[in-house]
Amino acid sequence: MWTSGRMRNAKNLLGLGVSLYLWGLMDLTTTVLSGSARPLTEGPEDNLSDKLHQRMKRSWVWNQFFVLEEYTGTDPLYVGKLHSDMDRGDGSIKYILSGEGAGIVFTIDDTTGDIHAIQRLDREERSQYTLRAQALDRRTGRPMEPESEFIIKIQDINDNEPKFLDGPYVASVPEMSPVGTSVIQVTATDADDPTYGNSARVVYSILQGQPYFSVDSRTGLIRTALMNMDREAKEYYEVIIQAKDMGGQLGGLAGTTTVNITLSDVNDNPPRFPQSLLLSKLVMHQMCSRQEHYQMSVLESAPVSSTVGRVVAKDLDEGINAEMKYSLVDGDGLDVFDINTDPNYQVGIITVRKPLSFESKKSYTLKVEGANPHLEMRFLNLGPFRDTTTVHISVEDVDEPPVFEPSFYFVEVPEDVEIGTTIQIISAKDPDVTNNSIRYSIDRSSDPGRFFYVDITSGALMTARPLDREDVSWHNITVLAMELNNPSQVGSVSVTVKVLDVNDNAPEFARFYESFVCENAKAGQLIQTVSAIDRDDPQDGQHFYYSLAPEAANNPNFTLRDNQDNTAWILTRRSGFRQHEQNTFYLPILISDNGRPVLSSTGTLTVHVCSCDDDGMVMSCNAEAYVLPVSLSRGALIAILACIFVLLVLVLLILSMRRQRKQPYIIDEEENIHENIVRYDDEGGGEEDTEAFDIAAMWNPREAQLVLKNRQDMLPEIESLSRYVPQACVMDNNVHNYVLAKLYEADMDLWAPPFDSLQTYMFEGNGSVAESLSSLQSVTTDSDQSYDYLTDWGPRFKKLAEMYGATDSSGALW
Repeated sequence: MWTSGRMRNAKNLLGLGVSLYLWGLMDLTTTVLSGSARPLTEGPEDNLSDKLHQRMKRSWVWNQFFVLEEYTGTDPLYVGKLHSDMDRGDGSIKYILSGEGAGIVFTIDDTTGDIHAIQRLDREERSQYTLRAQALDRRTGRPMEPESEFIIKIQDINDNEPKFLDGPYVASVPEMSPVGTSVIQVTATDADDPTYGNSARVVYSILQGQPYFSVDSRTGLIRTALMNMDREAKEYYEVIIQAKDMGGQLGGLAGTTTVNITLSDVNDNPPRFPQSLLLSKLVMHQMCSRQEHYQMSVLESAPVSSTVGRVVAKDLDEGINAEMKYSLVDGDGLDVFDINTDPNYQVGIITVRKPLSFESKKSYTLKVEGANPHLEMRFLNLGPFRDTTTVHISVEDVDEPPVFEPSFYFVEVPEDVEIGTTIQIISAKDPDVTNNSIRYSIDRSSDPGRFFYVDITSGALMTARPLDREDVSWHNITVLAMELNNPSQVGSVSVTVKVLDVNDNAPEFARFYESFVCENAKAGQLIQTVSAIDRDDPQDGQHFYYSLAPEAANNPNFTLRDNQDNTAWILTRRSGFRQHEQNTFYLPILISDNGRPVLSSTGTLTVHVCSCDDDGMVMSCNAEAYVLPVSLSRGALIAILACIFVLLVLVLLILSMRRQRKQPYIIDEEENIHENIVRYDDEGGGEEDTEAFDIAAMWNPREAQLVLKNRQDMLPEIESLSRYVPQACVMDNNVHNYVLAKLYEADMDLWAPPFDSLQTYMFEGNGSVAESLSSLQSVTTDSDQSYDYLTDWGPRFKKLAEMYGATDSSGALW
């Protein structure tokens, strides 16, 4: 019979406050037979008992042991004692322990059966151990008892404090929430045995965070405890929650955690324009009192959609609750300015909606409203959620370029207009108060062919070259207007010129026509259909009339039929053509159009007489056609053509070289020395400008400036000339047209000598100190001419006097 030794150690266990003595349940159910207990299950020794016809009484009084955790003594902890009824105390029985922790955690005295714990036990790591006990005969090793299983349970003590496994916590709650609004629930766990005493019974309390928040002592639910908590006043809260076991009694263990609570924003603050004053477009200056208005300024030249300034309404809320919507609600500039909301910075950007004019209006006043687009109904009583401010905008004057009226010109001109004809008056004015004088010119990049010219003062647009609709039907030119006192201010306007068609091109054959007629052709047989083209484009469409030329009106061989659809048929008038009599006919055809005036041309139709078979298929159109292909090969024909081509190129080259050859222009220095052109660096504007005067300067002052900039050896005298030319001197229109026509003829004549130029003499003739320098009044020979008087004319003619008046000792002229 196995028995435990707990009764023997009761005194020791009572010292720990817990009774470990327990009678175990019977491991085997016994049945009483003849005053003896018999197990329902028998071990190996029962066979021997049966043989001896004897029964041993066995009673089991143990099943499990209990031991406290966290033993801190120095000696091994006594757990219990195993004992068999067969043990007579002589050491013949050997006890063996096996199973979980045997030999490592628990040991047994093999003689006495005492079980000890040799390691520190922790119920939270392991709550029980299952072991097996066996009693053996020490001499023979034969089992004296069947192996039995028992359990050692670890009994709990309060050695673990509650822990917040998910801490620290982060939570948020809307500001202005009512009292009792749930924020977050915290949970603490205790590793002690919840079924044994109060070691795992946890109670929650708040250590920090009052009076703003509270916590439920049983569930750990945190709620708001103060009404009207304002995020704008305080946004972040740190709450410390404590969890204590033993039901919160004295001596219980406790653990804490931190809960970081943030008040989320609600729209409880209306927008207000700040106490600031915007003195420029982008810079704000703080003021001491509430702002009444903004002051802004903008240049009148500011383009549409450009920024004038910014206004801002402050909102203490954030995110979507601080979004703003700006609008113009009143003022005299509602149609001139516009306002947009910057979604990133929540500012109102005032922009130009229409072009500004300082001369028309110098200032504007706007009333700007800023409002929250997202409202919460429960906070409407804190409103209104909008605010207004006044913006004064001053328009600053700038020097503007000339403005054309209208801003675009469309001109229709017939292509036969004469050179120098005024086709349009271009008008521009200075929009500034000063109203400076305007000078006109053409942007030559828009008129590279120089077909047009504009009068520099009147703005009259005239033709400078013949127009041809068939070459260029549209001209898009740009006319420039420049302020006289400020050449940097230049305006421009586009002028579209449509060249109208006139009937100036005669119709002609669409292609070269060459046909044939069979020798056996009959009278009235169709041999060719002809058509014509005309480069003109009449409004009523093209219509051509065909007839035989007067010299072929009574042609006995062919006749013509006009189909009235811009085509004509050529028919035979007779039959019986003979190739040996005449193998080719040339038929002149007169083609007329329907224009005004009527234009016509004569085209020639070549008709070959050919030999044909009975079906009309051509067999031969030349009597020698059957001989040439036999006598000449293809290579020979190519060689002949190549030779002809080479000869033709040589002839053209010789003719071209002869035409380009020029006779040398020889100047006899003795006879023509006073006819040479001499440049004087110290002379006045007229003489100083004799080397490279460009007539284009009369058309476009800009081109004159460009030429002078490229010439490093000339002073810019063209601008200075205008100071001496009387403004009342206006060229007669007929003379002006004549000059333009002659200029065009000179430009078109490629073989004209390049010796002619237009010179301007401002200081010669009557009224000049030098009087006339013309060679027309000079004497016949150089010997009769004296130049000594040149020394009296002053420093301007010093170089001329040295060349013509001074002599050296040998009498040679310098």
